[in-house]
Amino acid sequence: MLNIQSDSRKIKPGDTFVAVKCEVNDGHKYIENAIKAGASKIVVEHIDNTYDVDTLLVKDSREYLTNYLEEHYNKFLDEMTIIGITGTNGKTTSAYLMYQALNKLGVKTAYMGTIGFFMEEKICDMPNTSVDICDTYDLIMKAYDKGYKTVIMEVSSHALANNRVKTIKYDYALFTNLTQDHLDFHKTMGNYALAKQQLFKQLKHGGIAIVNNDDKYKEYYLLDGNTNLTYGFNDANFKVVDYDMSSHGTKFTYQIGKKKFECKTKLIGKYNIYNTLCVISVLTCMDFSQESIIKVLSELDAPNGRMQIVNFKTNTIVIDYAHTADAIEKIMSAIKPVIKGKTYVVFGCTGDRDRLKRPIMTEYVANNSDYFIITNDDPHYEDPAQIVDDMIKDLDKDNYEVCLDREEAIIKGIHMLKENDCLFILGKGHEEAIVIKDKRIPFNDFKCVKNYIERIGD
Repeated sequence: MLNIQSDSRKIKPGDTFVAVKCEVNDGHKYIENAIKAGASKIVVEHIDNTYDVDTLLVKDSREYLTNYLEEHYNKFLDEMTIIGITGTNGKTTSAYLMYQALNKLGVKTAYMGTIGFFMEEKICDMPNTSVDICDTYDLIMKAYDKGYKTVIMEVSSHALANNRVKTIKYDYALFTNLTQDHLDFHKTMGNYALAKQQLFKQLKHGGIAIVNNDDKYKEYYLLDGNTNLTYGFNDANFKVVDYDMSSHGTKFTYQIGKKKFECKTKLIGKYNIYNTLCVISVLTCMDFSQESIIKVLSELDAPNGRMQIVNFKTNTIVIDYAHTADAIEKIMSAIKPVIKGKTYVVFGCTGDRDRLKRPIMTEYVANNSDYFIITNDDPHYEDPAQIVDDMIKDLDKDNYEVCLDREEAIIKGIHMLKENDCLFILGKGHEEAIVIKDKRIPFNDFKCVKNYIERIGD
């Protein structure tokens, strides 16, 4: 456990509280709360009051915190295997599959990312894909204290750009793909790519970079001086040479050097082959035999909210976190070949985020579904009407309606299903709330579907 915190709510008697200015908040507002909780020392950038505890004035409190964490805790991290995964899509599934696989193979492994913090089971939710640096160290040390010497981390571009993982060194750094997202923050795809590149500059001595060789941005991550390995369908160290998919899973053959191996997974979709290749790559580097890898791959399940399927009469309902045009294309193209009937979609776009991707997402859905319903995702502080206007900008299709009540939209979608049809409910996946301004309204797509189906009778 840490003896230093930047969150006053986590202070224990005797801890040091560092007042850090974050992207959306200022820790100086919570100094009194930290002292009441038992902080014996505070570190600040300016002194507004006289405090009854040891007070240290510094120029940059975040830099002080980062240096302190590195000096006092990196000796423990050096004993651990730290795996970092970055990319627009695929981080969560790849990381969660790897977490399952390593634990099944006898390696006590923790996971932290979009769907929470896991040791043997889910310990807690996380507010972001990558939390602040103090929270990251806190979670890693909790894993260390419980005997987990391997940690898998999803690493977001925001975290890398804002130095939230600045002092963490990785044994393995993986790149999944780069597609349009977060341009409200990064402004250009080049900036977005460079932010993720930082992960590959933080490898430990002897660490390995594992890169999707089929992605057009791959060169950003194949850095000179690193040990680089690649995976994909084209020329790569871990190469797929054949595959076959059905509604029950995927079978594919991959090649390492001159040897070929055949495996089966429960997951559907070409993009899930990429996610599985991430697992194969790391497990191979960790010296597991291909026989043990192939066996464990057949036992892995996707995380909740990732291609989560509910069967309703003869119809299929698919719930997925897909919230970019690329992710929507991948999930729909994976399922549509096994659907005999019509295709319906319920989705929205997140507020206060990249507005440029909204019409691109809508155009793809309009062209690849029989009918779709635009609804709320997480509007945050943005007017939902503005989000809808952005989504349908220049759209020349009329196969849609707008229903901002997400539960009502999902129920409408279910009622459209007749025989062998498919309903995609996209954008929120595992999430347990809809965020409107400063309120979190409890809601989960899967629970909504199951509860309604149970009420009307399957």
